[in-house]
Amino acid sequence: MKKKALSLLMAVTLAATLFTGCGKKDEEAKAPVTNENSGDEATKAPVTNENSGDEAKKDLFAPIAKEDLKIGVIHITNPAEGSGYTYTHDVGIQGMQKNIGLNDNQIIRKNNVNDQDPVAIRNAIEECIEEGAKLIFATSWGYMDTVEALAAEHPDVIFSHGTGYKSNGSNFNNYFGRIYQARYLTGIAAGLKTTSNKIGYVAAWGKENSEVTGGLDAFAMGVYSVNPDAKVYVKTTNSWFSPEGEAAAAEALIALGCDVIGQHCDTPNPMTAAEAAGVFGVGYNSDMSKDAPKAVLTSALWDWSAYYTTAVKSVIDGTWDGSNYFGGMAEGLINISPLSDLCAPGTEEKVAEAEAKIKSGEWDVFAGAIETNDGQTIGEEGKSLDDATITGGINWYFKNVVEN
Repeated sequence: MKKKALSLLMAVTLAATLFTGCGKKDEEAKAPVTNENSGDEATKAPVTNENSGDEAKKDLFAPIAKEDLKIGVIHITNPAEGSGYTYTHDVGIQGMQKNIGLNDNQIIRKNNVNDQDPVAIRNAIEECIEEGAKLIFATSWGYMDTVEALAAEHPDVIFSHGTGYKSNGSNFNNYFGRIYQARYLTGIAAGLKTTSNKIGYVAAWGKENSEVTGGLDAFAMGVYSVNPDAKVYVKTTNSWFSPEGEAAAAEALIALGCDVIGQHCDTPNPMTAAEAAGVFGVGYNSDMSKDAPKAVLTSALWDWSAYYTTAVKSVIDGTWDGSNYFGGMAEGLINISPLSDLCAPGTEEKVAEAEAKIKSGEWDVFAGAIETNDGQTIGEEGKSLDDATITGGINWYFKNVVEN
């Protein structure tokens, strides 16, 4: 890597000295971020950074003129998939591009980069750097370790990692959101729609993964809030992207008598399986009513442009400080798609009531004492689970969840 000017070297040296004095990179600081594309590693505690008062970090990155900025984006699949995780991130990048006013040649996309292949990850990112990228978004959890290493090797490049638990408070942060808020609302729609009181849920991972489990629990809690008699049956695929496995899991749940299907996985196959069987579903990532219009009640949505726009503006303005990001409905990062005409009567009112409470901040999903399906009690009255627990410590199922 080419040597920087003396002033930049001095700034980097000063920042490194400050980090050394802080010990273990503030591993127990506030603002944790969770993990979207994880397996067993999801149980690790998030590593975050307290950035307030450390002005030296801001000196590392001078403003970059909008017309001079190039941005790299690393995807695990191809946005052309049209519905899932990568597609939604790319829609967010496009939204940011429109909001900021960037040309197409300022966005460098690397698609189908296997997040289990460190060599492929490194090559894709280094190609972005060689093409002039000064800001790189790496969207899959499995990119995290390689991004961490490259951030140390390229202190003049900003790396923003989607999900995960590592960051350095300088040129490497992480970002995710409170998708569990939308999950709760979709659970209300499912709980009011079921007539069998059996609701299925296709999960990418089991209880070892706090992100998936927390979302499932929020969904199940939404179901319970309007229909305490309903049960949520879960089947796992042990993969973020398993088109055949996702369809098979949904079909197995339908065979059990589930008449509404939820999902935390990449493809719309659980929704198309529901439609083929004449039952209903709630989608994830994007509005999956386009994939299964006769089945989808609503979908839990990401609007990644909310984060991408904020991050890119900070780089252009010279205000990037390496802070992690964990947004929710209040920030516009999380939402649900419009309720379809398939929803049961009263759904709109119940969803609107819960949504208003969440957005106002007066209440959140993981508040109070929560009963698990194995007889434990999590949390306590008058308090809510903290972010570290929500993102890294939900390894239990809510009381109405049935494991299959």
